[in-house]
Amino acid sequence: MVNCGQKGQEVGILDSPNFRGRSTARLDNKGRLRIPTKFREVLQHHYTDALVISRREECLVAYPPEKWDEMEAKALKHLSLVHPDHRSFVRLAISGAEICEFDSQGRILIPPLLREDAQIEQEVIIVGMLGSFEIWAKAAYDLQVVRDKQNEHKIMEDIANSGF
Repeated sequence: MVNCGQKGQEVGILDSPNFRGRSTARLDNKGRLRIPTKFREVLQHHYTDALVISRREECLVAYPPEKWDEMEAKALKHLSLVHPDHRSFVRLAISGAEICEFDSQGRILIPPLLREDAQIEQEVIIVGMLGSFEIWAKAAYDLQVVRDKQNEHKIMEDIANSGF
């Protein structure tokens, strides 16, 4: 997506370190996933060209390594492993994280345990979430969108009340 700026200068989406948009994709039989070009270009222009993938609720979340490091630093600073909820968060979100590097064809291998956690088999939806992106099994994503639409009014009200 390129817009013309002042005096014909090109202002592109690559100027932003954020992941936007949605794409469909398919895992191959070995569990490899080709990341959409627009997301890969954000990685290549703003971050290390690799991903840290973890689970969140019903999907996987892919972070640039730098964003993941920020989250781990916050966890070390603010979480106490003595607190049961903090331990659960670390167990659910951090302990299962995997570093995924790209192969020569621009694919990452999503480890079997992560695929199992998100019930991902082949068809996925990849959803930009600004500093990260989600990887959903298509059926689970479709159900989540229905839930989001059912709560859209409340969600928008909460967002407006937050000062956004």
